[in-house]
Amino acid sequence: VTATEFGRITFIFETNCSADCELYFMIDVNRKSTNVVESWVGSKLRQAYTHIMTKNASVSYTWAFQRTNKASDVRQYVNDIAKIYSIMVTNAMDGSASGCHACAMMSQRDGSSCVPCPAGHFINKDTNQCQECPPNTFLSGHHIYGQEACQPCGPGSQSNKEHSVCFNDCSFSHMEQNRTLTYDLSALSSVGSIMNGPSFTSKGTKYYHQFNISLCGAEGRKVAMCTDNVTDLSSKDLQNESADLNNFVETFVCQSTIIPADGRGFRTALSSQSISLADTFLGERMVFIISDLFPESSWKDPDINFFYRSPQPTASCLNGRSTVVTLRCNPEKSARGELTVPSKCPAGTCNGCEFHFLWESSSACPLCTETDYHSIEGACKGGVQDTLYVWNEPKFCTKGVPLPNKTSAHCEVVSLWVKAGIGGGAFMAVLLVCLTCYFWKKNKRLEYKYSRLVMSANKDCELPAADSCALAEGEGEENEDDVVYSNTPSLLGKLKAIASKTDGDNSESVQLKSSQSERWVWG
Repeated sequence: VTATEFGRITFIFETNCSADCELYFMIDVNRKSTNVVESWVGSKLRQAYTHIMTKNASVSYTWAFQRTNKASDVRQYVNDIAKIYSIMVTNAMDGSASGCHACAMMSQRDGSSCVPCPAGHFINKDTNQCQECPPNTFLSGHHIYGQEACQPCGPGSQSNKEHSVCFNDCSFSHMEQNRTLTYDLSALSSVGSIMNGPSFTSKGTKYYHQFNISLCGAEGRKVAMCTDNVTDLSSKDLQNESADLNNFVETFVCQSTIIPADGRGFRTALSSQSISLADTFLGERMVFIISDLFPESSWKDPDINFFYRSPQPTASCLNGRSTVVTLRCNPEKSARGELTVPSKCPAGTCNGCEFHFLWESSSACPLCTETDYHSIEGACKGGVQDTLYVWNEPKFCTKGVPLPNKTSAHCEVVSLWVKAGIGGGAFMAVLLVCLTCYFWKKNKRLEYKYSRLVMSANKDCELPAADSCALAEGEGEENEDDVVYSNTPSLLGKLKAIASKTDGDNSESVQLKSSQSERWVWG
């Protein structure tokens, strides 16, 4: 070892390529910058390479293998590989490597060579072979040894084919009071932007904070992008010129500091300090109130919250940053809606680690169903009745089931219920007349009986007592013609016979004429 040698690294490698592949060996001193030490192009036989470290500093070594220099949207030359058989390092911290994992074997036979796992695959610990991650999981980091490397996606999300990221398909379903609420958020799938401020530096320079949000980040859709030194900040130009930009951040939610053209006398606006606020989509959830940062909704539908996280630590956020995008149903807003930040925290965050955004839109309302409208039946005219359908007010839904057209049906001018009412009324009228006649007749009977009772009482009280039972001489002969026998029933007798419905006893009426011309009637 020479006086200027502080360490040495030796590795044995081999490359097998069918195209213009290249193997890079890189070094990073004191975590400042990464530089390429050596590179090999094309296929190389098994050989050893040694690098001597001449500085007493913290050093990290990196190997990178590129199958081709030609850009392509699909994976090519998947059989081109680079193999590193051994790595030997002297003067390393702690004297040895921190740990080793077995590589993926081509087969379980002895002597099988290592092979790279395809995208979305992990190394099975039992077989040391590549195995695809389960559905709706993603590979976390570069450690793909064991199934625990496949992390499950959050609620309401799914993984792409490569199991590299979880995303939402801009749809959401929620069960509430035996009713399924379905949401279609496709109108919010494109990137939304909000710029707050202005703010001023200590020297009076005006600047803004711009946030770009990709709500769903679905497969095939462009995610949010923030760039540095961009003169035109329109989303269309960002997408067209993204291939030519070197300093940009592509993520779910990002932030840029914008200095307007009139802030420092620039000809065009400048964008700088672009950072990612959401690298991972954690899931979505429906709640009524997430925090007191935003006012309560005046509508009855609950809010939908999308949760994101960026694991990159900062000086004030050792566990990284988190972002919550709250979707609120507001039928008065447009389909794209409006993005706002908390009034208490105009920068979108109050502590620099947790960011909150409110997105009010009519697209955040549930899809319409049959329970969101009701029918109104019109009057029966000419034997036809129309039925109209109208939305329930206020309307809290969008799209979904359309409002049915007006329908017509045959009807009767006098309905069955009206006919039944008329028949019932006629029956009650007849019954009332019969009852009236019955009680009138019964009342007459009672009057007759009462009259008989009164007459009987008068006869007992008014008849004078006889002075003598014998007739004076000559009286019987003189007044013989005055005695009248009547077999004809009297009027009271007829009434009595009718009332009792029996054969009445005919009373014999005897009229006596006295000398005083008084008449008595005996019944």
